[in-house]
Amino acid sequence: MSTVDATPPATAFSPRTILALVIVGLVSFSGLVVLAAYAPELRGASDPGAHALSSSAVGFRGAVIMLQTEAAPVVISRAAPRLAKENESLIVLTPRVETSAKDLAPFWRQGSVLIVLPKWLTEPKPLRPTFVNKAGIVENSDHASALLAPYAPRTEIQHRTGVTRTALYGAPDGHMAGTFLRPAAIDGLQTLSGDGWTPLLVDDRGAAVLARSRSHPAVMVLAEPDLLNNQGLASLETARAGLGILNALRGENGLRFDVTLNGFSRGRGIGRLMLEPPWAAATLCGVAAALLMGLHGLARFGPTLVRGRAFAFGKRALVDNSAGLVRMARREAELAPAYATLTKALVGKIAGGGDRTAAGRDNDRWLAELARRRGAAAPDTLMAQAERAKTPDDLLAVGRRLYHWRLEITRERR
Repeated sequence: MSTVDATPPATAFSPRTILALVIVGLVSFSGLVVLAAYAPELRGASDPGAHALSSSAVGFRGAVIMLQTEAAPVVISRAAPRLAKENESLIVLTPRVETSAKDLAPFWRQGSVLIVLPKWLTEPKPLRPTFVNKAGIVENSDHASALLAPYAPRTEIQHRTGVTRTALYGAPDGHMAGTFLRPAAIDGLQTLSGDGWTPLLVDDRGAAVLARSRSHPAVMVLAEPDLLNNQGLASLETARAGLGILNALRGENGLRFDVTLNGFSRGRGIGRLMLEPPWAAATLCGVAAALLMGLHGLARFGPTLVRGRAFAFGKRALVDNSAGLVRMARREAELAPAYATLTKALVGKIAGGGDRTAAGRDNDRWLAELARRRGAAAPDTLMAQAERAKTPDDLLAVGRRLYHWRLEITRERR
C-alpha cells in the first residue's frame, strides 16, 4: 500500500529573502535619487578640463590645495555671479575656448577679477579619463581679442618656441613693482600685448605675462596658465611663483575659483530643494510615513471577510425584492397607512388588548382611551398623518412619530 507524502512543497523564496530584496531595492532607489539631485557637483572631479575641480595636467585643483595648505581663504564657487561687496575676494576665472565675452560680463562688476587664458589643446587618455594628452596650443590673438573685447580694443597673443626658462619682473609703474619670480622651465611661454593693457608682470624680454585692463582696472589677465595649473605646480619653483602672484593680487582678501564658466554651476532643482533644509524635515516625515504604511500593509488586521451569496435564501430575499420593487416604483409613501395599522396592532398586543386587537373599531376605541390616559396622541390623528404622506421624507416622519407613540403607550422607554 503506497503512502502519500504530506510535506508541503518548498517555496522559491523565503519571506526573509523577499523582505531583504525589498529593503535593498528601496535603499538603492533612494541612493539613485540623491545622486541624481547632486550629479552636477559630483561629476566635476572626473572632468579633465582646465578648471579648479580638475586634477589633470591643465586643471587648477593643485592651486586650490596649495592655497589651503598655506591657510589662505580660498573656495571653489559654483554660484552664479552676484553684486559686489566691500572687501570682495579675488575671483579667478578659467574660461574655455567656447567661452564668450558675454559670459564674462557679470564678473567684472564684483570686484577684482583674474582671467587665466586657455593655452593647451588636449584630449583625454582612453584608459585614464582624468588624464589628458597634449595636442597643441589653442590660444590665438583672434580668440583672445573676442573674449577680452570689453576690456581692451585688441589683444595680441605671442608664444615662444620650445621650452623657456625665464625670470618674471614686476613692471616699474605697476601694482607688482619690485617683484622678482623665477619659475621652472615653461613650454611655449604665452604672453600678451595691446594698447588697452597695462603690464604688471613681464618676462626677460619685456613681454607681459600678467596685465591689467586700462578701461576696467579691476580686471587682470594672466596669459600663461602653466604658472597656476597642475603641470606647472609640479615644480617647486613654479609653485612658488604662482603662489606669489596670487598673494600679491589678493592682498588681505580671499580667493574664489569660479567653475560656472566650465559648466559646473550649482542648480536649484526640486530634488535638491527637498533634500536640504528647511524642506529636508518634510521629506523625512514623508519617508517615515511611507515606511509605516508599508509595514501596516504587511500584516492583516481582523478576520478575513467571507464573501456572501449574491442572492439570499428564504424570507429575507423576498423582503429585499419586494422593497426593491417598491423603491423602483417610488411608492414608499403609500406604505405609511399600512405601517400605522401594523403599529396599532402591535401596541394593542403588547399593552394587553387581548382579542380586541383583531376587532378593528373596538381596538381603535380601546387604544384611544389608553392614549388619553397616557397623555399621548390619539390613533386617529396618527392614521390621518399617515394617509397624507406623499414623499419618502413624509414616510420617515410618520414612522418616527409612530415609533415614539408606541414607546409612550407601552411604557417601553421606562
